[in-house]
Amino acid sequence: MDRKKIKNLLFKLSLLLAAFIIFYVIAESAVRLLYKDKTVLFPRYHTDAHYGAFTLRRIRPDSEFWHTSPDGSWKFTINKQGFRNNKDFEYDKPEKAMRILCLGDSHTQGYEVRQDYTFSAVIEKYLLRQGYNAEVINAGVSGFSTAEELIFLENEGIKYHPDVVVLGFSGTDFEDNIKTDLFKLEENGDLVVQQYEYIPGVRIQNMIYALPCVRWLSENSYFYSLLFNNVWNYFKTRMAEKASDEVIEYAVPTQDTYSDYQAELTSALIRCMYNFCESHDVKFIVIDIPDLKGENGMRSSFYGSLFQTVTDYSNAYILSDSLLSDYVGVAELHLPRGHLHISEFTHTLIGVSVAQKIISLIQ
Repeated sequence: MDRKKIKNLLFKLSLLLAAFIIFYVIAESAVRLLYKDKTVLFPRYHTDAHYGAFTLRRIRPDSEFWHTSPDGSWKFTINKQGFRNNKDFEYDKPEKAMRILCLGDSHTQGYEVRQDYTFSAVIEKYLLRQGYNAEVINAGVSGFSTAEELIFLENEGIKYHPDVVVLGFSGTDFEDNIKTDLFKLEENGDLVVQQYEYIPGVRIQNMIYALPCVRWLSENSYFYSLLFNNVWNYFKTRMAEKASDEVIEYAVPTQDTYSDYQAELTSALIRCMYNFCESHDVKFIVIDIPDLKGENGMRSSFYGSLFQTVTDYSNAYILSDSLLSDYVGVAELHLPRGHLHISEFTHTLIGVSVAQKIISLIQ
């Protein structure tokens, strides 16, 4: 190809690039004008991890990123183990240290909450102020189900030698435990493994987040986020129709009632988690993460018979009705405009209450 043709090709490519930039600037401006108050910039940054025979998702280790919604912006610092903690943890626990492992979904991970104000961080600060040499691991992963939390605990979490395991139970878990298809209940009530892998959306995230420009766009571009989330939602619907992977995480349940099987499966998973902790001399505490109900309202996630299961199969539990009912209509219990996660106020109350339960259990 002669120099003239090369020059002409480069000129056309430059025009194409300029046109794309102009289009993108116009589209970004339009989305910010029309949809900024309805669009969230919540990159998930999931990747795959192997826990024993299982492959599950986790947050990308050793990373930093931002979430932005109409309610604010929040920085996430992820340590080398893939936890939302400012420091790393070795499997071996420091001498005379008390270690607490917190399991849960995006509420536990702390979506729409500053890092130092998640209930995991509050538990640690409270215990330190009371003179305990405490380490609290925030192992929450957005979208995690009770099934995934059980697998993580048995195959990875126990390696950190926790003295206490704290489960942040959300009403979405009833649905998510079915979607994962990791476990099923036999007719005789036995809990058996159904499959060994659940990594919804992880493969595509591994590809797109390898590109620096995509990482920047996911945290800063409203047009990109609106486009990506709509495409993501489309494929989520298609996959849900085939009873396959769910690729969007919700902070609140998408249904109000649950089948007997959903309730029985969830109860069986919690019983298994408690029995595992008991066999390893680990205390087990369950948090009732409140669901949103009306403006500034809330309702318990311990639907139906689950409350009895938690009563019988935990060393302690936190009821949202008892803890938060005095603040309904007075304080902001959930963030109002993003994905409706529990607020920093709610995290603080939960964290202090859990820390007090821990002290009473170890005395």
